[in-house]
Amino acid sequence: MMTWASDPEVAAFCRWEPYASTGSLLAYLRDTVLPHPWFRAICLSGDGDDRPVAVGAVSLEPTADRCRGELGYVVARAHWGTGVATAAVKRALAAVFGEVEGLARVEALVDVDNSASQRVAEKAGLRREGVLRRHYWHKGRARDLVMYSFVSGDPLPQ
Repeated sequence: MMTWASDPEVAAFCRWEPYASTGSLLAYLRDTVLPHPWFRAICLSGDGDDRPVAVGAVSLEPTADRCRGELGYVVARAHWGTGVATAAVKRALAAVFGEVEGLARVEALVDVDNSASQRVAEKAGLRREGVLRRHYWHKGRARDLVMYSFVSGDPLPQ
């Protein structure tokens, strides 16, 4: 995990900065991931053995309205463009409505300049709703975000 969590290109559109030490990453896992209500590692089988390797993560962040949650996903640069993120988001959408009580809508807020993440959202079956202009402060400036949604009952693409 340290390989991709410390990569500045992976973290460029993420709300967190690249991790500089194993200790800070372990503190994040202990303090944020373990108590999180819905956080999953994206794992692939390792090279030549049966041990899975974490190549990313997908999570659903609760919002003030319990019927909505914000989807987030990140994948190691070595797996960009391979379909790993799309497959993980599809699996998350297939599972999360049955696992999070009262959830009716999943939202993904994607930076307008992150075209790869927009493709992941669209291929996974989320619908583009529009652009939220200057919606949040990110790494030194106000950013526009594309709003995507998936509601319970929407069909998952094959």
